[in-house]
Amino acid sequence: MPKGPRGEKRPADAIGLAVLIGKIATGEVEDERETLSSAAAEMGRAGGKKRAENMTPERRKEIAQKAAAKRWGEKGA
Repeated sequence: MPKGPRGEKRPADAIGLAVLIGKIATGEVEDERETLSSAAAEMGRAGGKKRAENMTPERRKEIAQKAAAKRWGEKGA
């Protein structure tokens, strides 16, 4: 059985994959991807907090201003 991009085992053929999706939808099989993605998201949040702690207030302000300029389409960013 081939492995997906996150290492999960998925059927190679379309019919086998359709059967697996049906089983996940009905609750017969637990989807492995949910647990993997929540762990990755939690690590990402922790990394963002750590990055913000290590930055100076001036650098955080600079990044925030650049993001706001991009978001609102202002020139200068």
